[in-house]
Amino acid sequence: MFEVLFKAINEKVTLTQEEEELCKAFFIPKKLRKKQYLLQQDDVCKYTAFVEKGAMRAYTTDDKGSEHIVQFALEGWWISDIYSFLTGEPSIYNIEALEDVELLLLTRPKDEEMLQKVPKMERYFRILSQKSLVAMQRRLIGSLSQSAEEKYTRLVTTYPDIIQRVPQHMIASYLGITPETLSRIRKQMSTRK
Repeated sequence: MFEVLFKAINEKVTLTQEEEELCKAFFIPKKLRKKQYLLQQDDVCKYTAFVEKGAMRAYTTDDKGSEHIVQFALEGWWISDIYSFLTGEPSIYNIEALEDVELLLLTRPKDEEMLQKVPKMERYFRILSQKSLVAMQRRLIGSLSQSAEEKYTRLVTTYPDIIQRVPQHMIASYLGITPETLSRIRKQMSTRK
């Protein structure tokens, strides 16, 4: 069950066999079925989760009942409400399985213990944090300055798997556009090809 995790880690830092075995002890394997929640809004986020298999989404719901998707996570990705995880404050997000998933969960205490016992993991998470910050800044700039078509094109180019595995209305929510706008964009793009 740890194949995808160690492949992802070893792309950033190289762990020895002993370090990998030590790391395994800190994770809790968890399976969820499609539409089950890892986290619900107003609960405290107790885990940061690595997706070994399947697809997840993190979203919030506004006062009008509209969903706003902030993250997708496929195999090899992490997902959590990091603010709630670190502070113990209630979460503003729901984290739901879009497919049957296999996860590896880390609690805050186990995360801290792992970072102390396997120092390379500290470097791994620092690299992930830096990449995440860059991605978040690019997404913010894109949402402020790009057209709906440009946002969609970037998503398709950067994450082609998401387009195949996630329903169109959720992709529209992630891009901050209506499903009708996304449908129109897809139609216009297909006629240009």
